[in-house]
Formats: sequence, C-alpha cells, structure tokens
Amino acid sequence: MSEISALPGGIVDWLKTRPELANIRFITEFPPAPKAIPLKKVTVAVGIEDIIIEDSFTENDEGVLIKNEHCRLAAIKIKFAVHVPFALGGEICYDVFTDVVDCLNFGSELNILNSGCGQIKADRDTDALVLSAFINIQADFCPAVSTGLSFTSFLSKDLLCGSHISDSEIHVTGQDKELWNSPFVTGSYFGNGMSSRTITLGFRPKTVAVFAAEYPSVTFDASTGSGRSYWGFAAEDGGTLGLELGTSGFKLLQGSAYTVEGCSAGLNLSGAAYFYIAFK
Repeated sequence: MSEISALPGGIVDWLKTRPELANIRFITEFPPAPKAIPLKKVTVAVGIEDIIIEDSFTENDEGVLIKNEHCRLAAIKIKFAVHVPFALGGEICYDVFTDVVDCLNFGSELNILNSGCGQIKADRDTDALVLSAFINIQADFCPAVSTGLSFTSFLSKDLLCGSHISDSEIHVTGQDKELWNSPFVTGSYFGNGMSSRTITLGFRPKTVAVFAAEYPSVTFDASTGSGRSYWGFAAEDGGTLGLELGTSGFKLLQGSAYTVEGCSAGLNLSGAAYFYIAFK
C-alpha cells in the first residue's frame, strides 16, 4: 500500500509548484514537519483520514454485473489542517482551503467527489487558528493483485509521478505483458436454443471464431432448399451471420431474423457442442 501512503506527499509536492499558492507553506501530516512558534506563515498539513477499497464490477450485454478480477475501486478521504496566524483572522482559513480545492479541482487529475470543512479552533502552542477540512476522491486500481498493487489512477498522473512513468515508449504496461503471455483464449459451450445468448469472456475480443463439434461448416436440405451454418467469425468491423462482438465477450444470434438466402445461423442449437477461440 506504499502508493496510497505516498499520496499526501505527492499532493504536497504538486501544490508547492503552483504559483498561485506560493504564499502558503505545504507539509505532510506524517511524518510531521516542524512549524514556527509563533506561526508567521499560512501552513497547510496534508494527510489521509480514511480509505475504503471495494471490488470493481462491469455490466455485460445482458445487464449482469461481472466482477473485474484484477481491479478495485477506492474511496480515499484526504484531510487538510489549515494553520493561519492569529493576526490574519479566521476568514483566511476558509479562503486558503477554497484556493487549494480549486487548484486541485481544475489543475490536477484527481477525481474529487466532494469537499468540506469543520469549525476553526485556536492552537495556543503556535498562536494560530486551525481549520480541519477534507476532500473525498475516488480512484480505479487496475491491475490489483495480492502481492503488489499498481495504482494506475495515480501513477499515470503528473500529480505524483511526472512524465517518466507516463512515457509509454520506455515502459511496458501490465496489459501489454498479459497480452504477450496469453494473446487468445479458447473454450466451449453447449447450445441452449435461445435466439440470443452472450458468452462472457471478461474482455472485449478483437476477433472470435466459433464452430460446432462434429458438424460440417454448412449443411443443405435439398427438399426444402434451406441451409444452416455451424460456424462463425466476427471482427471489429463485422462478421458472419449470427455472431457479434460484445463489450465483455461475444453474442450468438439465431432465428428467422438471421437467415440469408435460405441459410440460417446455427451457433446455439439446443444440445449441440461448440468450441470457440477469441483473440484479445
């Protein structure tokens, strides 16, 4: 969780670069930095108050939520302690916090959901007024595994990492590595006779090929002048009859609406066994 614990320090470093906030001193709450006694300059301390990490889900074509195995959603509450010298007055506390939030909202890529603040209190040790405030941010962590988390929602931002990590010419992403190691998946299913059916893969394929086991690619009934196709191919630009790509898999379609020149799609016939290969 080192990337999360480093977030306050990253925010502090970024805020220090903003010319409109040059009259404010930014420090992290932990490890604590010493403050002048009595306080002579407006100082803002940044820390983490709360973190909630939950599973991430994506809705498939049938409206079913599918768990994203290697992704997590995080809600993080960042707290700010705004220290202002007594002589400046309490109103400056609110002005400073407003300036900081506006800067983060419009200048950074943090996904800020909301912000707020409490009452102003007096700190006699530093002769300062102190305003406790917060922002709530949300982030997607993908991929996330138990042995080491890679928080792309933070690491891809100049806010914390600058241009080096964002340079795709010198870094290979986790998605690149996964694609190299397993560029396609294979599988099978038994037809259920439904006119529309989605096979969920957990990713949007670029191409898919489907065929029925122990069937020819096409059969023709001379007595009725009709035929049936037992194989299909689909790509991003289109495909054969009865097969379409979906957001997290592929869709099988059959029935009278999917008949061309007497030949109908037969990729989900009840009881028939099918095999597929899907390229990522």
